[in-house]
Amino acid sequence: QVQLRESGGGLVQAGGSLRLSCAASGGTFSTYTMAWFRQAPGKDHEFVAAIGWNTVSAYYADSVKGRFTISRSNANNTVYLQMDSLKTEDTAVYYCAAGQFSYGRTRPSEFDSRGQGTQVTVSS
Repeated sequence: QVQLRESGGGLVQAGGSLRLSCAASGGTFSTYTMAWFRQAPGKDHEFVAAIGWNTVSAYYADSVKGRFTISRSNANNTVYLQMDSLKTEDTAVYYCAAGQFSYGRTRPSEFDSRGQGTQVTVSS
């Protein structure tokens, strides 16, 4: 099973940008659909974005479409989330997930592995 470790979270002002990274190990990264989810305090897990194994087939939650971009490097076993025009409501713990048969899915239970997460805080 693939192990995942996120990095890149932090504190940023509204309107700013952050880039999250998720490094994978222990599996065949290029065969996995990779996704980002988030969870704000007191709220359910929320799907953010996902990308297929071929590095170009991506889909997004409506709440982040046009502001966030997911990408991956199969050579580096890493998936990224570029977050621009951040809003206070984007504040959450962000975590990545991997699934071999998960393309098109948006629920955490539909992915095989997940990381511990990284905190993103957007201040007004």
